Amino acid sequence: MAKKNKKQALGRGLSALLDDPEREISSVSDVNADKVVGNIIDLEIDKIEVNPYQPRTHFNEEAIEELAESIKALGIIQPVTVRKLGRNQYQLVSGERRYRAAKSLDFDTIPAFVRIANDQETLEMALVENIQRRDLDPIEIALSYQRLIDEIQLTQNQLSERVGKKRSTVANYMRLLKLDPIVQTGMRDGFLSMGHGRALINLEENEKQLEIYEKIIAGSLSVRETESLVQKVKKGQSPSPSKTSQPIFFNNAAEELRSYFNITVTVKGNEKGKGNIQIPFNSQEDLNEIIKKIKSED
Repeated sequence: MAKKNKKQALGRGLSALLDDPEREISSVSDVNADKVVGNIIDLEIDKIEVNPYQPRTHFNEEAIEELAESIKALGIIQPVTVRKLGRNQYQLVSGERRYRAAKSLDFDTIPAFVRIANDQETLEMALVENIQRRDLDPIEIALSYQRLIDEIQLTQNQLSERVGKKRSTVANYMRLLKLDPIVQTGMRDGFLSMGHGRALINLEENEKQLEIYEKIIAGSLSVRETESLVQKVKKGQSPSPSKTSQPIFFNNAAEELRSYFNITVTVKGNEKGKGNIQIPFNSQEDLNEIIKKIKSED
């Protein structure tokens, strides 16, 4: 416990250096900048603004509440990262979920790493760090890649090096942005996987993409079945599923589960009633939420 108090006192001491009106720290070459940059500092939450470059646009409020409960019990284990805008003014670079959770608990301060960066550096740091997260949906990742290329003026080769991904992987994500906006929304909401999206990209006409999209949702079609339909459409054939339609109660069950879990759930079975249920998730956090909902029915 003594070590924790000593660390907190150190954080408050360093924050005082940032609040010194006679020695404003605005660059890494300023006096005391070396003592501040790279250290954990206790910053007042009210002096931190949200990062406008944040790639994430959807925040699960229930997940934020669960994080707040964890923080209440264990504290903030991983500091947020901010950049200094001016005296007593900071902007989040990463850690908005922790920031939101701490604000919901009415914390006065939050541990933070302070960076001194310009807008371009901040944008790149925020985008690259967020891209590394496992719980971004494919469209969020694609949009982040596009912003790095457009605003930081990176080539796809340079981008693949920055994010540690193969160039072909980067290209596959960015191609998703060619999909009709309705299809993109379906992917963001979890109704389609990236595999479904990659299959639909092969249809240049948005009307045909939407036609297949509706069949995917109605029939809970797999990626392979979607690819087969796309090939039929490209050959000028009728886009009807090649498989025998399954009993309607399976589709009804899928719709009910989809409504309960708020994600796409695939239910497949035969006339004898045998089948399986597939529930996708994008992160350990999502999986824990699914398990929690299942257990709540016990």
